[in-house]
Amino acid sequence: MLVSAKEMLQKAKAGHYAVGQFNINNLEWTKAILEVAQEKKSPVILGVSEGAGKYMGGYTTVVGMVNGLINELNITVPVALHLDHGSYDACYKCIKAGFSSVMFDGSHLPFDENLAKTTELVNVTNQLGLSLEAEVGSIGGEEDGVIGQGECADPMECKTIADLGVSMLAAGIGNIHGKYPENWAGLSFETLDAIQAQTGDMPLVLHGGTGIPADQVKKAINLGVAKVNVNTECQLAFAAEVRKYIEAGKDLEGKGYDPRKLLAPGTAGIKATVIEKMELFGSIGKAE
Repeated sequence: MLVSAKEMLQKAKAGHYAVGQFNINNLEWTKAILEVAQEKKSPVILGVSEGAGKYMGGYTTVVGMVNGLINELNITVPVALHLDHGSYDACYKCIKAGFSSVMFDGSHLPFDENLAKTTELVNVTNQLGLSLEAEVGSIGGEEDGVIGQGECADPMECKTIADLGVSMLAAGIGNIHGKYPENWAGLSFETLDAIQAQTGDMPLVLHGGTGIPADQVKKAINLGVAKVNVNTECQLAFAAEVRKYIEAGKDLEGKGYDPRKLLAPGTAGIKATVIEKMELFGSIGKAE
């Protein structure tokens, strides 16, 4: 059964580890992540962007697939299904479809509008027992049409949003979606420390987890980050392993063209990446 991300992130914040949000793109992605989470006894958050939700046939389809896999695979660790970088309208669609968690990304809006819409969604999600993630300060790169330059959030604006009663807060600290450029300056720990000082026990979220050096991720967790988002790294691992399979001509051997065989190396690549990240975040064994 899907659960809110609120309790798992509060435990992570208190225990100085982080729960991974791994974005899903299809059946293979979802199954691989759930199997690893169960094997490693780690809580997990399945992230769905608006684009990925549309690609997979719609939010109701995604909920059906995830719930079906949880049941058929006998998954007993806490699993949250979370809308990633959702618009105001998408939040309501996912709530109706059965998501257990949503993110309203109002970071590109005037702050007063972000505040008003987040306030409304806090009330709705609280009544339904769902978790809500808000964002202050755009994350760099592009995510479903929302483009940010990796700016740093204002700690006082973070406090204002956190005080509304959101479950978790994503704050820009120089992080970027996708691959990091060679001239990237790194995370602003000064900003993160100031945000932590203003938001107290609020679990903080680090977006753009792919490409951030391990030591910086660990430092961010020590400074209050309780959720780290990973997407691009799984995509790269999947693509690399499928490429090897095809370049080796294995798709031409016997029934190597069967999608179950063709995609199996990519699925294994996702699993290896998820295990590596769970070890880095310190979430392994935390669902026992």
